[in-house]
Amino acid sequence: MSFGVPAPDAGSQQAPVCPRHPDRVSYVRCQRCGRPACAECQRTAAVGFQCVDCVREQAANAPVQRTAFGGVARGGSPVVTYTLIGICAVVFLLQLVVPGLTRAFSYAPVYTAGAGGIIPAEPWRMVTAAFLHSPSSFLHIAFNMYALYILGKVLEPAMGRARFLALYLVSAVGGSVGVLLLSNFQQSVVGASGAVFGLFGALFIIQRKRGGDVRQIVVLVGINAVLGFVVPGIAWQAHLGGLLTGAACAAVIAYAPRGARQTQLQWAGLAGVVVLLGLLTFVGVSLLPV
Repeated sequence: MSFGVPAPDAGSQQAPVCPRHPDRVSYVRCQRCGRPACAECQRTAAVGFQCVDCVREQAANAPVQRTAFGGVARGGSPVVTYTLIGICAVVFLLQLVVPGLTRAFSYAPVYTAGAGGIIPAEPWRMVTAAFLHSPSSFLHIAFNMYALYILGKVLEPAMGRARFLALYLVSAVGGSVGVLLLSNFQQSVVGASGAVFGLFGALFIIQRKRGGDVRQIVVLVGINAVLGFVVPGIAWQAHLGGLLTGAACAAVIAYAPRGARQTQLQWAGLAGVVVLLGLLTFVGVSLLPV
């Protein structure tokens, strides 16, 4: 008499399921952790597939590549530069169709602290004016955006996105401080010129730090400086304020000692530039004849 071995119950062996999606059966396993991974959670690896959790863990543990100036090295397009250009372009279109928008967000020194309750204090205009341009001149925004594009493609990858954005915004404020200190208190200004000249000043410092040729930068800045005095309607005060501010910001970033504290020193230095601009703003307000 022979005795047969009973076949295993097919229902007693559960099919492997994806840990992230328990309702999905998957016979494909992660090459790293061995867990099942459904099609949505599979990521192509050098050999086979890995699950999304292992890919994220590897990315989090991977060393961060940094530029010579401490910024995070990223490939691809200069995202901050394109974003700033996009914002300025959208705002310019709004200026063309929304009555009073330019007047509401432009900057004049008198708005810094207000005037006797008649004119409100709106110091935020020192920043918003840098995103406006003259609605009657397409060349105004075209030149500024072209310069921002050219300079941003060089400076943003070198500095990193966060430092480049800080440089741009602080330079914009520096341009407004230049208008506050050097122009008529009722002179209204718009344009990204102050911030763009800040990028020119930054490029000069970065090139000097790298040992590159700065003659072309000097010539270009010189030509634009002369135009500011010759062509009416150009706020050379904003150009000068932005140029000096951008150079100061870039010097802080470029010459901070490399090492574990480089990032902290850079941001502390940028904060110092902002404090200095605040003090100059206080001085400028105290000198206003209102």
